[in-house]
Amino acid sequence: MDLLRNLTITSFRDGLLEKRFSALEVAQASFRHIREHDGEIGAFLSTAEESALREAEVVDLAVAGGENLPPLAGVPLAIKDNILIEGLPATAASKMLESYIAAYDAGVIRKLKAERAVFLGKANLDEFAMGSSTENSAFKTTRNPHDTTRVAGGSSGGSAAAVAAHFAVAALGSDTGGSIRLPASFCGVVGLSPTYGAVSRSGVIAMASSLDQVGPITKTVEDAAVLFRAIAGHDPLDATSRPDLGDLYRTIDQPKLEDVRQLTVGLPEEYFESGTDPAVTKAVERAIEKLKGLGLRFKKVSLPHTKYALAAYYIIVPAEVSSNLARFDGIRYARLAGRSGALAETYFRQKGAGFGAESKRRIILGTFVLSSGYYDAYYDKAQRVRTLIKHDFDEAFRGVDVMLTPVAPSPAFKIGERANDPLAMYLADIFTIPLKLGGFPAVSIPVDRESEGLPIGFQLIGRKWREADILGIGQFYERI
Repeated sequence: MDLLRNLTITSFRDGLLEKRFSALEVAQASFRHIREHDGEIGAFLSTAEESALREAEVVDLAVAGGENLPPLAGVPLAIKDNILIEGLPATAASKMLESYIAAYDAGVIRKLKAERAVFLGKANLDEFAMGSSTENSAFKTTRNPHDTTRVAGGSSGGSAAAVAAHFAVAALGSDTGGSIRLPASFCGVVGLSPTYGAVSRSGVIAMASSLDQVGPITKTVEDAAVLFRAIAGHDPLDATSRPDLGDLYRTIDQPKLEDVRQLTVGLPEEYFESGTDPAVTKAVERAIEKLKGLGLRFKKVSLPHTKYALAAYYIIVPAEVSSNLARFDGIRYARLAGRSGALAETYFRQKGAGFGAESKRRIILGTFVLSSGYYDAYYDKAQRVRTLIKHDFDEAFRGVDVMLTPVAPSPAFKIGERANDPLAMYLADIFTIPLKLGGFPAVSIPVDRESEGLPIGFQLIGRKWREADILGIGQFYERI
């Protein structure tokens, strides 16, 4: 356990090349730790011990042969279970896909296989990534490793818990409204939601296609930069991935202090108004004071349409959900156990049993806002508000390089506390959603802990394609 607790991507590589341990030893230790403790945490839906140990042995042979290995060679990773790995389950935490085995690799997995990363298994999530607590999973609730009576956040709660509990050195999650950054904040780890189009969505089970983005969850900001660099870049199978990233991310994990000190940080007034837990406010203020010690300049900015972001998001997302989830009819993807009666009856029975409550809620809402007579009143208006929110960010970024905000209005809440109150659950994402409507990158970084020992994170938001700015500030923040 001591070995796993201190491992980062960087220290793993150093230890592997210096032969202080082997990739196989670390992988075996990870699976022992998972067997001993994941029953309490619930981070994994499935593990892949046989293939992981086999890949670790291949990496060790390469080390022995003196090969020049990529940065992630042998690194044990947890992968959110809406990201396809050929031959492994891909359930999206839904009964609808309970027996589905992926037939191909997602774009990010192809890149990580080229890096020789080791996949420990598939991490739990809210069903089809719909939720803020990982309580919507059809199979289990993921618990916060810092306090198992509390949620790990969502929807990438399994990925964040796996890193926080030292089951995995790092993980991949997906972020639509806050699904990487919220669990990272709740679990005291780092979570990066990249610029929309920086990372391929090919082979990722879609929830809301205009917002979904894959990103890293790690123990340090430096690790987030290393893992992000490995998965970023164009994929011909994803038309939304940018083809000309060039050298933008080549040195993203090697920031220079003189460059960071040239940045101006904006503090959006709307994010610091009343309604935030005092512990979060105090923690974020401490982070600001520490960053001022780096010589960064701070400036107040305004994002006036932020107050409409949550309402617009919960019109746009259900609309896209109703479209994307239409493919899951209970007949394809191996759910059908037997068919009787008319086809329509079979569809109703299979879909009714396959989807959970939150998925049904969003499908119904999405179908309604797209329906004749309501499209203009709801969906079209929400898209117009989305444009105004993006314009707010564009205007603010004319005077600042980065913005700093809280990640969540409170630390991790109790399991069950908001399970029967969808609106209260949706409000957990009030600080993470607005920037996603404009496609901007953001990273959640741990500040410190409040009196109950719960982690609290702060959020750095960057201009599009400027992950180097927010990750650069984050890396120097860690050093102080």
